[in-house]
Amino acid sequence: MLVGIIGVAVAVGAALTWPTNLSTLGSEQLIDDDAAWVIADVVSVHELTGEITVDIATDGESVRDTVQPSGVPGMLFDAGDKIRVLQLPDGSMVFSDFDRTQPMLLLLAVYVLAVLLVARWRGAGALLGLGIAFGIVVFYAVPSLLDGNNPVVVGLVTGAGSLFALLYIAHGINARTTTAYLGTIAGLAVTALIGVWAVAAANIPGVPSDAELSLVYVNGNVELRGLALCGLMLAGLGILNDVTVTQASAAWELRAARPDLSRYELFKRTMRIGRDHIASTVYTFAFAYVGASLPLIMIVLLYDEGAETAVTSSEVAGEIVRTLVGSIGLVLAVPLTTAIAALVVGSRAVQPQHDEVLIDEPFDHDAPVAPGERR
Repeated sequence: MLVGIIGVAVAVGAALTWPTNLSTLGSEQLIDDDAAWVIADVVSVHELTGEITVDIATDGESVRDTVQPSGVPGMLFDAGDKIRVLQLPDGSMVFSDFDRTQPMLLLLAVYVLAVLLVARWRGAGALLGLGIAFGIVVFYAVPSLLDGNNPVVVGLVTGAGSLFALLYIAHGINARTTTAYLGTIAGLAVTALIGVWAVAAANIPGVPSDAELSLVYVNGNVELRGLALCGLMLAGLGILNDVTVTQASAAWELRAARPDLSRYELFKRTMRIGRDHIASTVYTFAFAYVGASLPLIMIVLLYDEGAETAVTSSEVAGEIVRTLVGSIGLVLAVPLTTAIAALVVGSRAVQPQHDEVLIDEPFDHDAPVAPGERR
């Protein structure tokens, strides 16, 4: 019933914010018509000038040419490196970036293979759901935000739609999956509510980054505060989903092992698992930010600003607010999912007899057994 209501709400929200034209994707020209991107192999680098000698494959033949220095301090090139070069109309070559196609495809292949070997059909379902989720982001969320639609609605529709595909394809259509889905939606809604206040109160993003300025310059419909809010809602979906699936599974396994537990006892015991999971995922959020923003953290600590000024700067504050709001939604999703699971799986719970005592401590397998007593 609740899933049906959520489905109707998502459909209405998607209809109201559906992109008017997908042609905006790829519509902005990045280079002149007379310029072209080419892939080159590094042969050598001049020690004094930094000029790069490269081989470029053209019509089956290798042509040797030179590329202007990158101008980036600390940029290192080795013979055999593949680089992406912009060939200007006058024939000169300008370094753009490294070509990472082959190693990234190799990593993707290893990742897919590992998932399939370990998780098998469930892993295949997860990969399929992930592909659908990315499709929702690319073909709905991005063009909808470019149209200037409400970022909260776009974020909720994207999150609810992506999670529906991810959960039901990977875990199947059953009560356990539905419990995890409802718990995740509850956590997403809490994140959205707190995020609306946090983004406005902390003036996020504040001073725009280069990417944000470029986005506003290219498309004036994008509102940066709304964009930050939508990103905040989507940033923690993966960890949120991980926690809710674990809580739902824990409740089902406890119910199977102890069918005599009441709903309240089932809730209490499942929450013990949830508290451990909360602790580990809080670390995940924090260290994910530290790892992604390590250069920024280093440059902030190099300067003689006070800690308060550094932490509340636009560059750092946005990530901290995103982490805190996501963590709050994550923490609150645990008891919400556990309560839903206890209600659903406990509907057929066998109530204990009056002469039975439910012991709240862990079972000791090594404890001595009295004569005639069964474990």
